[in-house]
Amino acid sequence: MKTTPRLHLLAELEHQRDIALDREQAHYLTGVLRLAAGDPVSVFNARDGEWLAYLTEVTKKGVRIRCERQVSSVTPPPDVDYCFAPLKHARLDYVVQKATELGARRLRPVITQRTIAERINMVRMRANVVEAAEQCNLVFVPEVLEPVKLPKLLLGWEQDRALVYCDETAAIASPIDALREIKAPAAVLIGPEGGFTEDEKALLTSLPFVTAISLGPRIMRADTAAVAALTLVQAVLGDWHHTR
Repeated sequence: MKTTPRLHLLAELEHQRDIALDREQAHYLTGVLRLAAGDPVSVFNARDGEWLAYLTEVTKKGVRIRCERQVSSVTPPPDVDYCFAPLKHARLDYVVQKATELGARRLRPVITQRTIAERINMVRMRANVVEAAEQCNLVFVPEVLEPVKLPKLLLGWEQDRALVYCDETAAIASPIDALREIKAPAAVLIGPEGGFTEDEKALLTSLPFVTAISLGPRIMRADTAAVAALTLVQAVLGDWHHTR
């Protein structure tokens, strides 16, 4: 069975609205997927939900679609942020994509004392978020916030949002037991490859909204820790335990 392709659009989506696709999206549908006029495509954004549309014009000058009907309203994931020390290139792409798939509502790079990759391509990061949302059937696109240094992040923190960070010396050995003590809204903070410094750990543990969790006896790479921590948070605080 042929799968209907999905595209994220910034344009307003409504019944019978005609939309001209940009060059990259037009090439993807007609040059890569070989679609023609009359073929269906799903389009969505975080404002108007997801719509079934059809290609109405395929020419050398461009491709146009027409929205037919809404098939799903906007469905934001649980209010869980993903804060992380940036990694380099492909590994950063990976964690951004996985955080989107795992239901992070917002993504924020955090510069720590041991962060190596301080220069971040925000355009590339946002493109990775959109691509992940298209591929995993999200009717929502996580917000990507500008990088911030860790002390500034903590200084301006929302006091009612729990902050979970990974620490092998956490007082409660079971991460699930530790997470049961808090409620959403929440955020997950993943440090750099070298971990947080002792000063950073002291700052984190001094704050009432911060909870340390252990990820078990093995030392994980930062990208692996990100997936593990977000999985735990979604299982306990998020929407994984809800029945459909």
